[in-house]
Amino acid sequence: MAAEGDVDLDLEAEENCTGKPAEKPRKHDSGAADLERVTDYAEEKEISSSDLETAMSVIGDRRSREQKAKQEREKELAKVTIKKEDVELIMGEMEISRGVAERSLREHMGNVVEALIALTN
Repeated sequence: MAAEGDVDLDLEAEENCTGKPAEKPRKHDSGAADLERVTDYAEEKEISSSDLETAMSVIGDRRSREQKAKQEREKELAKVTIKKEDVELIMGEMEISRGVAERSLREHMGNVVEALIALTN
């Protein structure tokens, strides 16, 4: 038994003779290096309050213009006259609500065929 123990000690001595610890597999080191390269380029910039205010006003203006255009479109659609029979026909054929049927008819200026085609596509 002592001979077996001597062999084990000799193997351990051979591993430690180099003075370097045994290297671990480096499976994930490349991912960490890639991540470091990506984050090296990121720079933190301070946003000035005037730039922020300008950006917010641009966004607010854009929203108000879109809202105004939407309201104008709704007014135009409200002016279009549609027949009750057409609405009921579309509701029955497409099995949709009255609001959706009316909207489709108004968007197509009361043309039942175009409204049905648009709803099927």
